[in-house]
Amino acid sequence: MRLRCAVLDDYQSVATEIADWSPVADTVEVTAFDRHFADEDALAAALADFDIVVTLRERVPFPASLLARLPRLRLLIASGMRNTVIDYAAAEAHGVTVCGTPSSSTPPVELTWALLLGLARGIVAEHDGLRAGGPWQSTVGADLHGRRLGLLGLGKIGGRVAAVGLAFGMRVSAWSQNLTAERAEEVGVELAPSKEELLADSDFVSVHLALGDRTRGLVGAAELALLKPTAFLVNTSRSAIVDQDALLAALHAGRIAGAGLDVFDVEPLPADHPMRSAPRLLATPHLGYVSRSNYETYYGAAVENIQAFLAGTPLRRLG
Repeated sequence: MRLRCAVLDDYQSVATEIADWSPVADTVEVTAFDRHFADEDALAAALADFDIVVTLRERVPFPASLLARLPRLRLLIASGMRNTVIDYAAAEAHGVTVCGTPSSSTPPVELTWALLLGLARGIVAEHDGLRAGGPWQSTVGADLHGRRLGLLGLGKIGGRVAAVGLAFGMRVSAWSQNLTAERAEEVGVELAPSKEELLADSDFVSVHLALGDRTRGLVGAAELALLKPTAFLVNTSRSAIVDQDALLAALHAGRIAGAGLDVFDVEPLPADHPMRSAPRLLATPHLGYVSRSNYETYYGAAVENIQAFLAGTPLRRLG
């Protein structure tokens, strides 16, 4: 009897087409779910009869309580090589091997600039007006050249975002708790003296930090109050780094010019979530890593991981 493999959150229904699953077709039956399971009960019921699960990034938590309800599960594959929502100790205790896949930093860099440019030039408002027969020009775009781009985080993604900013002729500075002058110099940007000074000086702020105890709530009401009223904030990293209630208040009050978000406190966003109707907001449904090349990598590597697991030599183990 073939093993059963579930692919979660395949919203675009491409998981079984974008990669070649034929190497495991004789031994594994693949079922892709194009909807998100909202709670643990629904997820446990849906996955009860599966031996393998492929999950995207950190969309679905796998705590000990869920793993205990999946007695058939033997292999859990998460896209990317870092996942903070899987209980690795519980997985090991239940005999579940956890593996990751390669992942490219290019798609989130590109989406960051799509949001930033869309905000700066009022693309959505102008597009909607043109298509609806509205006014011919209704916004005055914000310039990039000569303006200050402030980066919270200067890792792999932040460094590449910085390079684009420099190409636009922006003055780029960065700050994080661990950022050194040597790293800033390597990328060719200024090291901001403090988080507060970076926020106060920047015309555009983009978040590129990993979520952890030190970064959760890093940008709250006090920090947002430091931003210029003409400043824009972009977050394609993790929603919890920016206090969502404080950001909503700032957007409604017009204390900042706008925000571009790809990450949210609840995903998918409920129909009545206040972010869906917030003013001055350009939002995308967590598309940062959603690109053809990344999906080819994710699912292609998932097939490799399944082959290796069945051969008794798991690849890219996590935890």
